[in-house]
Amino acid sequence: MSNKEIPYKIYLEEHEMPKQWYNVRADMKKKPAPLLNPKTMQPITAEELEAVFCKELVKQELDETNAYIDIPEEILSFYKMYRPAPLVRAYCLEKKLGTPAKIYYKFEGNNTSGSHKLNSAIAQAYYAKQQGLKGVTTETGAGQWGTALSMACAYLDLDCQVYMVKVSYEQKPFRREVMRTYGASVTPSPSETTEVGRKIRAEFPGTNGSLGCAISEAVEAATTQEGYRYVLGSVLSQVLLHQSIIGLEAKAAMEKYDIKPDIIIGCAGGGSNLGGLISPFMGEKLRGEADYRFIAVEPASCPSLTRGVYAYDYCDTGKVCPLQKMYTLGSGFMPSSSHAGGLRYHGMSSTLSELYDQGLMEAVSVEQTSVFAAAQEFARVEGILPAPESSHAIKVAMDEALRCKETGEEKTILFGLTGTGYFDMYAYQRFNDGKMGDYIPTDAEIAAATEKLPKIEKA
Repeated sequence: MSNKEIPYKIYLEEHEMPKQWYNVRADMKKKPAPLLNPKTMQPITAEELEAVFCKELVKQELDETNAYIDIPEEILSFYKMYRPAPLVRAYCLEKKLGTPAKIYYKFEGNNTSGSHKLNSAIAQAYYAKQQGLKGVTTETGAGQWGTALSMACAYLDLDCQVYMVKVSYEQKPFRREVMRTYGASVTPSPSETTEVGRKIRAEFPGTNGSLGCAISEAVEAATTQEGYRYVLGSVLSQVLLHQSIIGLEAKAAMEKYDIKPDIIIGCAGGGSNLGGLISPFMGEKLRGEADYRFIAVEPASCPSLTRGVYAYDYCDTGKVCPLQKMYTLGSGFMPSSSHAGGLRYHGMSSTLSELYDQGLMEAVSVEQTSVFAAAQEFARVEGILPAPESSHAIKVAMDEALRCKETGEEKTILFGLTGTGYFDMYAYQRFNDGKMGDYIPTDAEIAAATEKLPKIEKA
Protein backbone atom coordinates (compact mmCIF):
# COMPACT_ATOMS: atom_id res chain seq x y z
CA MET A 1 0.00 0.00 0.00
CA SER A 2 1.20 3.48 -0.82
CA ASN A 3 2.50 5.91 1.78
CA LYS A 4 0.74 8.70 -0.11
CA GLU A 5 -2.28 10.23 1.57
CA ILE A 6 -5.25 8.80 -0.31
CA PRO A 7 -8.02 11.32 -0.98
CA TYR A 8 -11.73 10.60 -0.61
CA LYS A 9 -12.12 10.86 -4.38
CA ILE A 10 -9.37 10.04 -6.86
CA TYR A 11 -9.67 11.82 -10.18
CA LEU A 12 -7.47 11.28 -13.19
CA GLU A 13 -6.34 14.35 -15.09
CA GLU A 14 -7.86 14.78 -18.54
CA HIS A 15 -4.57 13.81 -20.19
CA GLU A 16 -4.51 10.59 -18.12
CA MET A 17 -7.81 9.36 -19.53
CA PRO A 18 -7.38 6.18 -21.62
CA LYS A 19 -7.17 6.74 -25.38
CA GLN A 20 -7.83 3.10 -26.26
CA TRP A 21 -10.38 0.47 -25.29
CA TYR A 22 -9.10 -2.90 -24.04
CA ASN A 23 -10.26 -6.16 -25.65
CA VAL A 24 -9.88 -8.94 -23.04
CA ARG A 25 -10.58 -11.66 -25.63
CA ALA A 26 -7.13 -11.02 -27.12
CA ASP A 27 -5.54 -12.36 -23.94
CA MET A 28 -7.85 -15.33 -23.53
CA LYS A 29 -6.16 -18.59 -24.55
CA LYS A 30 -9.53 -20.28 -24.93
CA LYS A 31 -11.79 -17.87 -26.79
CA PRO A 32 -15.58 -17.60 -26.46
CA ALA A 33 -17.45 -19.88 -28.86
CA PRO A 34 -18.48 -18.18 -32.14
CA LEU A 35 -21.90 -16.65 -32.69
CA LEU A 36 -24.22 -18.82 -34.79
CA ASN A 37 -26.62 -17.84 -37.56
CA PRO A 38 -30.16 -18.64 -36.25
CA LYS A 39 -31.20 -20.03 -39.64
CA THR A 40 -28.19 -22.18 -40.53
CA MET A 41 -26.79 -22.85 -37.04
CA GLN A 42 -23.34 -22.23 -38.53
CA PRO A 43 -20.81 -19.59 -37.35
CA ILE A 44 -22.18 -16.26 -38.48
CA THR A 45 -20.22 -14.18 -40.96
CA ALA A 46 -19.43 -10.49 -40.84
CA GLU A 47 -21.64 -9.94 -43.88
CA GLU A 48 -24.59 -11.61 -42.16
CA LEU A 49 -24.10 -9.55 -38.99
CA GLU A 50 -23.94 -6.34 -41.01
CA ALA A 51 -27.62 -6.77 -41.90
CA VAL A 52 -28.38 -6.06 -38.23
CA PHE A 53 -25.39 -4.13 -36.82
CA CYS A 54 -23.16 -1.28 -38.03
CA LYS A 55 -20.11 -2.41 -40.03
CA GLU A 56 -17.48 -1.04 -37.66
CA LEU A 57 -19.27 -2.58 -34.67
CA VAL A 58 -19.33 -5.95 -36.44
CA LYS A 59 -15.57 -5.67 -36.88
CA GLN A 60 -15.18 -5.02 -33.16
CA GLU A 61 -17.58 -7.84 -32.30
CA LEU A 62 -15.50 -10.39 -34.19
CA ASP A 63 -12.05 -9.10 -33.19
CA GLU A 64 -10.25 -11.58 -30.93
CA THR A 65 -6.66 -10.58 -31.69
CA ASN A 66 -6.22 -6.84 -31.09
CA ALA A 67 -5.82 -6.13 -27.38
CA TYR A 68 -6.18 -2.37 -27.76
CA ILE A 69 -8.43 -0.43 -30.13
CA ASP A 70 -8.13 3.33 -30.59
CA ILE A 71 -11.03 5.45 -29.37
CA PRO A 72 -12.00 7.93 -32.13
CA GLU A 73 -11.31 11.57 -31.27
CA GLU A 74 -15.01 12.49 -31.57
CA ILE A 75 -15.90 9.90 -28.91
CA LEU A 76 -13.06 11.05 -26.67
CA SER A 77 -14.37 14.61 -26.94
CA PHE A 78 -17.83 13.44 -25.86
CA TYR A 79 -16.33 11.41 -22.99
CA LYS A 80 -14.70 14.57 -21.66
CA MET A 81 -18.15 15.93 -20.76
CA TYR A 82 -18.29 13.46 -17.87
CA ARG A 83 -15.02 11.55 -17.79
CA PRO A 84 -12.70 10.68 -16.17
CA ALA A 85 -15.20 9.40 -13.59
CA PRO A 86 -14.14 9.35 -9.92
CA LEU A 87 -12.80 6.44 -7.93
CA VAL A 88 -14.16 6.90 -4.41
CA ARG A 89 -12.87 5.56 -1.11
CA ALA A 90 -15.89 4.60 1.00
CA TYR A 91 -14.44 5.78 4.29
CA CYS A 92 -17.87 6.34 5.87
CA LEU A 93 -19.08 2.86 4.91
CA GLU A 94 -15.89 1.31 6.27
CA LYS A 95 -16.43 3.09 9.60
CA LYS A 96 -20.09 2.09 9.73
CA LEU A 97 -19.22 -1.57 9.15
CA GLY A 98 -16.25 -1.49 11.53
CA THR A 99 -14.18 -3.38 8.99
CA PRO A 100 -10.42 -3.39 8.45
CA ALA A 101 -11.14 -3.73 4.72
CA LYS A 102 -10.57 -0.78 2.43
CA ILE A 103 -13.56 -0.23 0.13
CA TYR A 104 -13.44 1.65 -3.17
CA TYR A 105 -16.13 2.17 -5.78
CA LYS A 106 -15.92 3.41 -9.35
CA PHE A 107 -18.82 5.84 -9.72
CA GLU A 108 -20.44 5.95 -13.16
CA GLY A 109 -23.54 7.97 -12.30
CA ASN A 110 -22.15 11.47 -12.82
CA ASN A 111 -23.72 12.08 -16.23
CA THR A 112 -27.20 13.05 -17.41
CA SER A 113 -28.16 9.48 -18.28
CA GLY A 114 -27.28 8.47 -14.71
CA SER A 115 -25.30 5.34 -15.54
CA HIS A 116 -22.32 3.72 -17.25
CA LYS A 117 -24.40 2.97 -20.34
CA LEU A 118 -23.42 6.25 -22.01
CA ASN A 119 -19.88 4.90 -22.56
CA SER A 120 -21.12 2.48 -25.21
CA ALA A 121 -24.15 4.47 -26.37
CA ILE A 122 -22.05 7.29 -27.79
CA ALA A 123 -19.70 4.80 -29.46
CA GLN A 124 -22.49 2.88 -31.16
CA ALA A 125 -24.33 6.05 -32.19
CA TYR A 126 -21.07 7.47 -33.57
CA TYR A 127 -20.45 4.44 -35.80
CA ALA A 128 -24.08 4.55 -37.00
CA LYS A 129 -23.65 8.20 -37.94
CA GLN A 130 -20.35 7.47 -39.68
CA GLN A 131 -22.12 4.83 -41.76
CA GLY A 132 -24.69 7.39 -42.88
CA LEU A 133 -27.68 5.77 -41.19
CA LYS A 134 -30.95 7.53 -40.40
CA GLY A 135 -31.32 6.02 -36.96
CA VAL A 136 -31.06 3.06 -34.62
CA THR A 137 -33.41 0.78 -32.70
CA THR A 138 -32.82 -0.80 -29.32
CA GLU A 139 -34.34 -2.35 -26.22
CA THR A 140 -34.07 -1.19 -22.63
CA GLY A 141 -34.86 -2.82 -19.30
CA ALA A 142 -34.77 -0.41 -16.39
CA GLY A 143 -34.24 2.42 -18.85
CA GLN A 144 -30.59 3.34 -18.28
CA TRP A 145 -29.53 2.12 -21.72
CA GLY A 146 -32.47 3.72 -23.50
CA THR A 147 -31.80 7.00 -21.70
CA ALA A 148 -28.11 6.90 -22.61
CA LEU A 149 -28.77 6.03 -26.25
CA SER A 150 -31.42 8.74 -26.63
CA MET A 151 -28.92 11.26 -25.29
CA ALA A 152 -26.19 10.08 -27.68
CA CYS A 153 -28.55 10.08 -30.66
CA ALA A 154 -29.76 13.59 -29.86
CA TYR A 155 -26.14 14.75 -29.77
CA LEU A 156 -25.49 13.22 -33.21
CA ASP A 157 -28.91 13.98 -34.74
CA LEU A 158 -29.97 10.35 -35.20
CA ASP A 159 -33.46 8.92 -34.83
CA CYS A 160 -33.77 6.64 -31.79
CA GLN A 161 -36.51 4.00 -31.37
CA VAL A 162 -36.65 2.27 -27.98
CA TYR A 163 -38.59 -0.85 -26.99
CA MET A 164 -38.86 -0.71 -23.20
CA VAL A 165 -39.72 -3.81 -21.16
CA LYS A 166 -43.38 -3.37 -20.21
CA VAL A 167 -42.96 -3.71 -16.44
CA SER A 168 -40.23 -1.06 -16.41
CA TYR A 169 -42.23 1.17 -18.76
CA GLU A 170 -44.95 1.16 -16.10
CA GLN A 171 -42.71 1.28 -13.01
CA LYS A 172 -40.27 3.93 -14.25
CA PRO A 173 -42.29 6.61 -16.09
CA PHE A 174 -39.79 9.38 -15.44
CA ARG A 175 -36.91 7.57 -17.11
CA ARG A 176 -39.24 7.00 -20.04
CA GLU A 177 -39.91 10.73 -20.16
CA VAL A 178 -36.19 11.55 -20.16
CA MET A 179 -35.86 9.42 -23.30
CA ARG A 180 -38.76 11.25 -24.92
CA THR A 181 -37.26 14.59 -23.92
CA TYR A 182 -34.14 13.63 -25.86
CA GLY A 183 -36.33 12.85 -28.87
CA ALA A 184 -36.62 9.05 -28.69
CA SER A 185 -39.84 7.15 -29.33
CA VAL A 186 -40.56 4.67 -26.52
CA THR A 187 -42.80 1.61 -26.95
CA PRO A 188 -43.71 -0.84 -24.15
CA SER A 189 -42.65 -4.39 -25.04
CA PRO A 190 -44.05 -6.77 -26.07
CA SER A 191 -46.17 -4.58 -28.31
CA GLU A 192 -48.63 -4.86 -31.17
CA THR A 193 -46.33 -2.87 -33.48
CA THR A 194 -44.17 -5.81 -34.57
CA GLU A 195 -44.90 -9.31 -35.77
CA VAL A 196 -42.69 -10.88 -33.11
CA GLY A 197 -44.31 -8.73 -30.40
CA ARG A 198 -47.76 -9.94 -31.38
CA LYS A 199 -46.52 -13.53 -31.39
CA ILE A 200 -45.01 -13.22 -27.90
CA ARG A 201 -48.19 -11.62 -26.54
CA ALA A 202 -50.22 -14.51 -27.95
CA GLU A 203 -47.87 -17.12 -26.43
CA PHE A 204 -47.54 -15.36 -23.06
CA PRO A 205 -50.86 -13.54 -22.39
CA GLY A 206 -50.53 -10.76 -19.83
CA THR A 207 -46.74 -10.97 -19.75
CA ASN A 208 -44.74 -8.16 -18.15
CA GLY A 209 -42.14 -8.60 -20.88
CA SER A 210 -38.43 -9.28 -20.71
CA LEU A 211 -35.23 -8.01 -22.27
CA GLY A 212 -35.35 -10.99 -24.61
CA CYS A 213 -38.78 -9.87 -25.87
CA ALA A 214 -37.70 -6.26 -26.33
CA ILE A 215 -34.56 -7.31 -28.22
CA SER A 216 -36.64 -9.31 -30.70
CA GLU A 217 -38.88 -6.33 -31.40
CA ALA A 218 -35.99 -3.91 -31.79
CA VAL A 219 -34.21 -6.23 -34.23
CA GLU A 220 -37.35 -6.61 -36.33
CA ALA A 221 -37.83 -2.84 -36.36
CA ALA A 222 -34.24 -2.31 -37.51
CA THR A 223 -34.32 -4.91 -40.27
CA THR A 224 -37.64 -3.74 -41.72
CA GLN A 225 -36.72 -0.05 -42.01
CA GLU A 226 -34.26 1.24 -44.57
CA GLY A 227 -31.33 3.16 -43.08
CA TYR A 228 -31.63 1.66 -39.58
CA ARG A 229 -29.50 -0.74 -37.56
CA TYR A 230 -29.94 -2.36 -34.17
CA VAL A 231 -27.72 -1.47 -31.22
CA LEU A 232 -27.47 -3.34 -27.90
CA GLY A 233 -26.59 -2.07 -24.43
CA SER A 234 -25.03 -5.21 -22.96
CA VAL A 235 -24.07 -8.86 -23.61
CA LEU A 236 -22.14 -8.35 -26.87
CA SER A 237 -18.34 -8.25 -27.00
CA GLN A 238 -18.36 -4.81 -28.63
CA VAL A 239 -20.22 -3.42 -25.59
CA LEU A 240 -17.74 -4.93 -23.12
CA LEU A 241 -15.00 -3.37 -25.24
CA HIS A 242 -16.47 0.14 -24.94
CA GLN A 243 -17.15 -0.32 -21.23
CA SER A 244 -13.51 -1.24 -20.60
CA ILE A 245 -13.01 2.51 -20.14
CA ILE A 246 -14.41 1.93 -16.61
CA GLY A 247 -11.78 -0.62 -15.62
CA LEU A 248 -8.95 1.19 -17.39
CA GLU A 249 -9.69 4.38 -15.46
CA ALA A 250 -10.13 2.53 -12.18
CA LYS A 251 -6.83 0.70 -12.66
CA ALA A 252 -4.98 3.91 -13.57
CA ALA A 253 -6.43 5.77 -10.56
CA MET A 254 -5.43 2.96 -8.18
CA GLU A 255 -1.95 2.71 -9.63
CA LYS A 256 -1.56 6.46 -9.12
CA TYR A 257 -1.62 5.75 -5.37
CA ASP A 258 -0.03 2.28 -5.47
CA ILE A 259 -3.30 0.57 -4.56
CA LYS A 260 -3.99 -3.03 -5.62
CA PRO A 261 -7.48 -4.46 -5.16
CA ASP A 262 -7.83 -7.99 -3.80
CA ILE A 263 -11.51 -8.40 -4.66
CA ILE A 264 -13.36 -6.83 -7.61
CA ILE A 265 -17.17 -6.97 -7.60
CA GLY A 266 -19.82 -6.02 -10.14
CA CYS A 267 -23.53 -6.62 -10.67
CA ALA A 268 -24.27 -8.96 -13.55
CA GLY A 269 -27.22 -8.92 -15.93
CA GLY A 270 -25.93 -9.17 -19.48
CA GLY A 271 -22.38 -8.31 -18.45
CA SER A 272 -21.62 -4.78 -19.68
CA ASN A 273 -20.60 -3.08 -16.44
CA LEU A 274 -19.03 -6.16 -14.89
CA GLY A 275 -17.02 -6.88 -18.02
CA GLY A 276 -16.03 -3.25 -18.34
CA LEU A 277 -14.81 -3.03 -14.76
CA ILE A 278 -12.88 -6.29 -14.57
CA SER A 279 -11.44 -6.57 -18.11
CA PRO A 280 -8.07 -4.79 -17.59
CA PHE A 281 -7.54 -6.59 -14.27
CA MET A 282 -8.60 -9.90 -15.82
CA GLY A 283 -6.06 -9.28 -18.59
CA GLU A 284 -3.30 -9.16 -15.97
CA LYS A 285 -4.59 -12.42 -14.49
CA LEU A 286 -4.72 -14.09 -17.89
CA ARG A 287 -1.16 -12.97 -18.65
CA GLY A 288 0.07 -14.19 -15.27
CA GLU A 289 1.08 -10.69 -14.13
CA ALA A 290 -1.21 -10.43 -11.09
CA ASP A 291 -4.03 -12.22 -9.34
CA TYR A 292 -7.44 -10.96 -8.29
CA ARG A 293 -10.68 -12.42 -7.02
CA PHE A 294 -13.61 -11.46 -9.26
CA ILE A 295 -17.24 -11.76 -8.10
CA ALA A 296 -20.29 -11.43 -10.37
CA VAL A 297 -23.48 -10.61 -8.45
CA GLU A 298 -26.84 -11.46 -9.98
CA PRO A 299 -30.44 -11.37 -8.72
CA ALA A 300 -31.80 -14.56 -7.20
CA SER A 301 -34.86 -14.02 -9.41
CA CYS A 302 -32.82 -14.30 -12.63
CA PRO A 303 -29.72 -16.40 -11.80
CA SER A 304 -28.16 -17.24 -15.17
CA LEU A 305 -24.62 -17.89 -13.91
CA THR A 306 -25.43 -19.62 -10.63
CA ARG A 307 -28.35 -21.76 -11.84
CA GLY A 308 -28.27 -21.63 -15.62
CA VAL A 309 -26.64 -24.02 -18.06
CA TYR A 310 -23.66 -23.36 -20.32
CA ALA A 311 -24.97 -23.92 -23.82
CA TYR A 312 -25.83 -22.26 -27.10
CA ASP A 313 -29.03 -20.27 -26.84
CA TYR A 314 -30.90 -17.50 -28.63
CA CYS A 315 -30.12 -14.02 -27.38
CA ASP A 316 -33.78 -13.06 -27.69
CA THR A 317 -37.20 -14.53 -27.02
CA GLY A 318 -38.31 -14.26 -30.64
CA LYS A 319 -35.29 -16.31 -31.81
CA VAL A 320 -34.28 -13.89 -34.55
CA CYS A 321 -30.88 -12.86 -33.15
CA PRO A 322 -27.64 -14.85 -33.44
CA LEU A 323 -27.11 -17.62 -30.92
CA GLN A 324 -24.23 -17.46 -28.49
CA LYS A 325 -22.78 -19.98 -26.09
CA MET A 326 -23.48 -18.62 -22.64
CA TYR A 327 -24.79 -19.38 -19.21
CA THR A 328 -28.53 -19.18 -19.79
CA LEU A 329 -31.91 -19.83 -18.23
CA GLY A 330 -33.42 -20.28 -21.67
CA SER A 331 -34.59 -17.57 -24.07
CA GLY A 332 -38.20 -18.30 -23.11
CA PHE A 333 -37.56 -17.74 -19.38
CA MET A 334 -39.78 -14.93 -18.11
CA PRO A 335 -38.22 -13.39 -14.97
CA SER A 336 -40.35 -12.00 -12.18
CA SER A 337 -41.13 -8.28 -12.02
CA SER A 338 -38.06 -7.42 -9.94
CA HIS A 339 -37.06 -3.78 -9.61
CA ALA A 340 -33.54 -4.30 -10.99
CA GLY A 341 -34.84 -4.21 -14.54
CA GLY A 342 -31.34 -4.06 -16.04
CA LEU A 343 -30.55 -7.49 -14.59
CA ARG A 344 -33.64 -9.28 -15.93
CA TYR A 345 -31.87 -10.98 -18.84
CA HIS A 346 -31.93 -14.73 -19.38
CA GLY A 347 -28.26 -15.10 -20.34
CA MET A 348 -24.77 -13.77 -19.76
CA SER A 349 -22.10 -12.35 -22.07
CA SER A 350 -20.27 -15.14 -23.92
CA THR A 351 -16.94 -13.65 -22.83
CA LEU A 352 -17.87 -13.59 -19.16
CA SER A 353 -19.51 -17.01 -19.45
CA GLU A 354 -16.28 -18.49 -20.80
CA LEU A 355 -14.19 -16.84 -18.07
CA TYR A 356 -16.62 -18.14 -15.45
CA ASP A 357 -16.58 -21.62 -16.94
CA GLN A 358 -12.78 -21.62 -16.75
CA GLY A 359 -12.98 -20.82 -13.02
CA LEU A 360 -11.42 -17.38 -13.43
CA MET A 361 -14.32 -15.60 -11.69
CA GLU A 362 -17.01 -16.41 -9.13
CA ALA A 363 -20.74 -15.74 -9.09
CA VAL A 364 -23.29 -15.30 -6.32
CA SER A 365 -27.01 -14.52 -6.36
CA VAL A 366 -28.74 -12.28 -3.82
CA GLU A 367 -32.38 -11.63 -2.95
CA GLN A 368 -34.09 -8.34 -3.70
CA THR A 369 -34.97 -7.26 -0.15
CA SER A 370 -31.41 -7.77 1.08
CA VAL A 371 -30.17 -5.72 -1.88
CA PHE A 372 -32.41 -2.79 -1.01
CA ALA A 373 -31.43 -3.00 2.66
CA ALA A 374 -27.79 -2.64 1.57
CA ALA A 375 -28.72 0.22 -0.78
CA GLN A 376 -30.46 2.05 2.05
CA GLU A 377 -27.48 1.68 4.38
CA PHE A 378 -25.10 2.83 1.64
CA ALA A 379 -27.24 5.88 0.86
CA ARG A 380 -27.36 6.88 4.51
CA VAL A 381 -23.59 6.81 5.02
CA GLU A 382 -22.15 7.56 1.57
CA GLY A 383 -24.70 10.11 0.36
CA ILE A 384 -25.56 8.51 -3.00
CA LEU A 385 -28.86 6.80 -3.72
CA PRO A 386 -27.71 3.81 -5.82
CA ALA A 387 -29.53 2.16 -8.69
CA PRO A 388 -31.11 -1.22 -7.83
CA GLU A 389 -28.70 -2.93 -10.24
CA SER A 390 -25.59 -1.40 -8.65
CA SER A 391 -26.93 -2.24 -5.21
CA HIS A 392 -26.32 -5.92 -5.88
CA ALA A 393 -22.60 -5.16 -5.97
CA ILE A 394 -22.92 -3.01 -2.84
CA LYS A 395 -24.59 -5.88 -0.99
CA VAL A 396 -21.76 -8.32 -1.71
CA ALA A 397 -19.04 -5.71 -1.14
CA MET A 398 -20.51 -5.15 2.32
CA ASP A 399 -20.67 -8.92 2.91
CA GLU A 400 -16.99 -9.27 1.99
CA ALA A 401 -16.06 -6.32 4.20
CA LEU A 402 -17.88 -7.89 7.15
CA ARG A 403 -16.08 -11.16 6.46
CA CYS A 404 -12.82 -9.23 6.78
CA LYS A 405 -14.09 -7.92 10.11
CA GLU A 406 -14.53 -11.51 11.29
CA THR A 407 -11.12 -12.69 10.08
CA GLY A 408 -9.16 -9.49 10.70
CA GLU A 409 -7.91 -9.44 7.09
CA GLU A 410 -7.15 -5.99 5.62
CA LYS A 411 -8.29 -6.66 2.08
CA THR A 412 -8.92 -4.00 -0.55
CA ILE A 413 -12.33 -4.23 -2.22
CA LEU A 414 -13.32 -2.51 -5.47
CA PHE A 415 -16.88 -2.51 -6.77
CA GLY A 416 -18.74 -0.80 -9.57
CA LEU A 417 -21.38 1.78 -8.69
CA THR A 418 -22.85 1.89 -12.15
CA GLY A 419 -25.55 4.47 -11.64
CA THR A 420 -27.95 6.40 -9.44
CA GLY A 421 -31.42 5.35 -8.33
CA TYR A 422 -33.29 8.64 -8.46
CA PHE A 423 -35.62 7.31 -11.19
CA ASP A 424 -36.26 4.17 -9.14
CA MET A 425 -38.28 5.73 -6.34
CA TYR A 426 -41.24 3.40 -6.89
CA ALA A 427 -38.94 0.53 -5.96
CA TYR A 428 -37.64 2.35 -2.90
CA GLN A 429 -41.23 3.18 -1.94
CA ARG A 430 -42.15 -0.50 -2.07
CA PHE A 431 -39.17 -1.33 0.13
CA ASN A 432 -39.83 1.46 2.63
CA ASP A 433 -43.49 0.46 2.88
CA GLY A 434 -42.54 -3.16 3.58
CA LYS A 435 -44.32 -4.34 0.44
CA MET A 436 -41.30 -5.64 -1.44
CA GLY A 437 -40.93 -9.39 -1.66
CA ASP A 438 -38.44 -11.91 -2.96
CA TYR A 439 -39.14 -14.31 -5.77
CA ILE A 440 -36.81 -17.22 -6.50
CA PRO A 441 -37.68 -19.43 -9.47
CA THR A 442 -38.06 -23.11 -8.72
CA ASP A 443 -35.84 -25.78 -10.22
CA ALA A 444 -38.87 -26.95 -12.20
CA GLU A 445 -39.40 -23.48 -13.72
CA ILE A 446 -35.78 -23.23 -14.79
CA ALA A 447 -35.76 -26.79 -16.10
CA ALA A 448 -38.88 -26.09 -18.17
CA ALA A 449 -37.12 -23.17 -19.86
CA THR A 450 -33.72 -24.83 -20.36
CA GLU A 451 -35.31 -27.99 -21.77
CA LYS A 452 -36.26 -25.91 -24.81
CA LEU A 453 -32.67 -24.88 -25.60
CA PRO A 454 -31.73 -25.45 -29.24
CA LYS A 455 -29.91 -28.68 -29.97
CA ILE A 456 -26.49 -27.80 -31.31
CA GLU A 457 -24.29 -30.78 -32.15
CA LYS A 458 -20.95 -29.02 -31.69
CA ALA A 459 -21.51 -26.71 -28.73
